[in-house]
Amino acid sequence: MNGDHRTGPPLLGSERDTLRAFLDYHRATLAMKCEGLSDEELRQRSMPPSTLSLLGLVRHMAEVERTWFRRVFEDNDAPMVWSDEIDFQAAYDASRSTRAEAFAAWEAEVENSRRIEREADTLEKTGHQPRWGEDVSLRMVMVHVLLEYGRHNGHADFLREGVDGVVGA
Repeated sequence: MNGDHRTGPPLLGSERDTLRAFLDYHRATLAMKCEGLSDEELRQRSMPPSTLSLLGLVRHMAEVERTWFRRVFEDNDAPMVWSDEIDFQAAYDASRSTRAEAFAAWEAEVENSRRIEREADTLEKTGHQPRWGEDVSLRMVMVHVLLEYGRHNGHADFLREGVDGVVGA
């Protein structure tokens, strides 16, 4: 890894600024875990028996961003990024994927998510989660996605260590 370029969340700030900053911090953490690795290394399933790879996590987080921002607040019928049906496991199969492909999709979804969040007047903005058939607030979505990143960045820690021995935040 080429050093830590992440911006830490504010120690004092509004709820929204804090949620936004923590999300961006965790997005940057996932990208940092992938720095300096070849496509082959990013596809490596370095912690058997798990079939997870760093590239699979990037692809999965593209789906998470789309599912929780685009599908909830803009288009309940937006297709998945990596499958024709609602199959979250498909994203994990990065066996034929490349850094360019996965990161382009993920970065596009992140930018769309940021736009949706910025355009919302309040964290109370409500959208509809089609998988649940329930309405949810932007606050709930931001917390949920933040927790997804926290969980998967923990996986990324182990996966990166398994690829080349690099450890750290």
